[in-house]
Amino acid sequence: MPAPTAGGRKPGGPAAPGDATAASTDRAIAGAVADARKPMSFRAELAATLGFIERNFYLVKRYFGWELVFLFYNIVNTLTIALIATAMPGDKGRMVLFLVVGALLWGYLSVIFHDVSESVAWERWEGTIEYTFMAPIHRATHLFGMCIYAVIYGVIRSSVVLGAVTLFFSLDLAGANLLGALTVLMVASFAFIGLGLMAAVFPLLSTERGAQATHVMEAFLLLVSGAYYAVSALPAWLQPLSVISPATYALRAIRAALLDGATLGQLLPDIGILAITGVVLIPLGLAVFQAGERYAMRTGKLKRSG
Repeated sequence: MPAPTAGGRKPGGPAAPGDATAASTDRAIAGAVADARKPMSFRAELAATLGFIERNFYLVKRYFGWELVFLFYNIVNTLTIALIATAMPGDKGRMVLFLVVGALLWGYLSVIFHDVSESVAWERWEGTIEYTFMAPIHRATHLFGMCIYAVIYGVIRSSVVLGAVTLFFSLDLAGANLLGALTVLMVASFAFIGLGLMAAVFPLLSTERGAQATHVMEAFLLLVSGAYYAVSALPAWLQPLSVISPATYALRAIRAALLDGATLGQLLPDIGILAITGVVLIPLGLAVFQAGERYAMRTGKLKRSG
């Protein structure tokens, strides 16, 4: 059985290509969806959202061994990055906190992006894609369930990593604005949910290359966002691209809050950019995903697993 990927348990691997039968099956799914998707009460949609959250935690339990492996890897990776600061001249405590904040925040945001963007690939792997897409619920209900799960899971995993880091380093947060940092983190979560929703369409459009495309997008965001270095360290021609990444503003604002004690008023410009990004990308991501879903059903790509 193919192993899950380090970003979040999403296995991959080649499989047989689709054919006219797959297209016919997808058209049948589309017809069933059109027939079954009748207006549901808010209570029913909420129950379905909670069901998707619960299902994903059952999947965590199923692959708990891999969860421990990747959690251990994440802890060691964060410690390794932080230890670099101990060999650098200057204020070692500040440098350690600078790198730890970058590693923790990127770990949290990448969990959200990865779990949301590969939701379709995961459905294919589990063999539940037909059942999920034929369920009489709005697509937003399915995707928001995935998003809420990703946020909860990201918070839990980042908290465990932070706890492990405090066993090795004494992090000085005496003058930190913790409320401001948490506010930025919450707003940044919505921005990355929007990015994840847009990237989730890649596995719909290309079964073979979709997962690779999401990883390339994630790697690009890591490169230009300044997770482990200041954006000014990037080559001059690459620095302008950092403005398109929500992580750039999240990292800058949270570091300002934790390292310099910046007030909420001082953080408002970056919070405003993150809020606008989330407001724009979430509905846009939903629209893009639904368009991709219709295309996949029409062309027979939905059922294909390779």
